[in-house]
Amino acid sequence: MNLNQVTLPVRDLPVANVFYIKLGFTQIVDSPHYSRFECPDGHGTFSLSLDENDYANGAVIYFEHDKLEDWVEELIAKGIEFEQLPTEESYLWTEAVLRDPSGNKIKLYRAGENRRFPPWRVEIRE
Repeated sequence: MNLNQVTLPVRDLPVANVFYIKLGFTQIVDSPHYSRFECPDGHGTFSLSLDENDYANGAVIYFEHDKLEDWVEELIAKGIEFEQLPTEESYLWTEAVLRDPSGNKIKLYRAGENRRFPPWRVEIRE
């Protein structure tokens, strides 16, 4: 099995589309209530769905980049604001934190082999 995509709710779809294009993603679906994006590397996609109701989204979406610090500097130059600049975390990932225009939390990170194979990895199966 494989993860297909993650869909985030957004309050203003056109504003969100501009934000994610500015982050470097390619928009591949554009409708009045739904957008979908491809990641620049690999085959990952994610989507945005218009939700004008009040909501609280506790999900965090992660995007990995081998040259995290360079990417963050490029985004700062484009006017993207960060809550946290790249920081080495205790779980062996370096993470920067920001929010999209609808308040969805995003972490840009670099983990290398520790993404799938940290020292504490287990494999529990049925």
